[in-house]
Amino acid sequence: MNNHSILRVVSKFMIPFILLFALYVQFHGDFGPGGGFQAGVIFAAAFILYGLIYGIENARKVLPATATRLLLAAGVLLYVGTGLFGIFMGGNFLDYNVLAATAVGGQHLGILLVEFGVGTTVAATMVTIFFVFAGQDF
Repeated sequence: MNNHSILRVVSKFMIPFILLFALYVQFHGDFGPGGGFQAGVIFAAAFILYGLIYGIENARKVLPATATRLLLAAGVLLYVGTGLFGIFMGGNFLDYNVLAATAVGGQHLGILLVEFGVGTTVAATMVTIFFVFAGQDF
């Protein structure tokens, strides 16, 4: 087996920065370009790169199937939960104004939670699709 040592060294250096950039895109998305979908795809790209360089079996040890299933469900539940919490607080579904003491605070908190739910779901979905195409079980 060819070890591809240059790819391994470069990817070990780059993957943490890819994950850090994904977090930046995630949490900067309500102030500028970016958000949950873009951050989720970037985050998944780091795990996909790891799987391509180090092998699918090693990638599954880092992110097992149960973890991707839980992340899929957690992201959707966070999105829906934020919307339902707005209803329980006296507003409409995904009405962020009622989530905090001020409307601006509620808008900021609501979009942060919804975008984080979207990012989590997208990242878990992309990784799951990669593993399914790679022949690993879901």
